[in-house]
Amino acid sequence: MEKNENAVKPKRTTMKDRIIDYMKRFGAITTRDAFVDLGCTRLSEYIRQIRQEYDVKDEWMQVQNRFGEKTEIKKFWLGEKYA
Repeated sequence: MEKNENAVKPKRTTMKDRIIDYMKRFGAITTRDAFVDLGCTRLSEYIRQIRQEYDVKDEWMQVQNRFGEKTEIKKFWLGEKYA
């Protein structure tokens, strides 16, 4: 069987693509969501990259940590895509 050198390789899904898809599907993503659902520990870096293509909105939200204490995490969602 000959190898077809002109065959198109499927595009690899990047973490950036997964984060954009997550925000489109669920409306928003938090640092906690990124870690638990996507295994992403560097959400802020990917948000920085995504901001080059989209107007990304954000806000701080208060949650309880595992010790019952109040803490804040950031929530991000997509605005308009730049042309």
